[in-house]
Amino acid sequence: MVKFIGWAGSLRDSSYSQRALDVAIAKAATRGVSVERLDLRQMRLPFCTGAESYPDYPDVATFQAKVKEADGILLVTPEYHGSVSGVLKNSLDLLSFEHLSGKVVAMMSVLGGQTNSNALNDLRVILRWVHAWVIPEQVAIGQAWQAFTPEGQLSDPKLAERVDKLVASWIQTTRQLREASA
Repeated sequence: MVKFIGWAGSLRDSSYSQRALDVAIAKAATRGVSVERLDLRQMRLPFCTGAESYPDYPDVATFQAKVKEADGILLVTPEYHGSVSGVLKNSLDLLSFEHLSGKVVAMMSVLGGQTNSNALNDLRVILRWVHAWVIPEQVAIGQAWQAFTPEGQLSDPKLAERVDKLVASWIQTTRQLREASA
């Protein structure tokens, strides 16, 4: 069975990145796919020191195991100062090739200003470095403060369609690579 997980690199209450993750997970559900949501706000993860293990932080081992078991990963990052958030980068730094190599990754970013691909381009390089398979589609949600309805849905139907296409491609690619490696 193909396993999907996702997390957002924001710890903020009322996070737009968390909302975007919820939208994508809901779109996967309409395609019959369950995505396990890893909420970094609920985990105690330390700053990465490059240690082999973090015995004082059992959530690190849990997080690593969940990522290792997954076939497809959905990542959402806020764009801070033109790049990925420190929270998302640190979560990835706590992982290694053992956890990320061969995983199919879909990416989204959320920005307060105009849409661009800075964070997504940086994230693509990071993931390529650890031998993950990043799908070509990506979505950047600009002006996040007005991108969502009060119910947490995307207010722009074209943007919602792009997220749906991203999720569809991610699911299809993950299944195809899993079948090819079986």
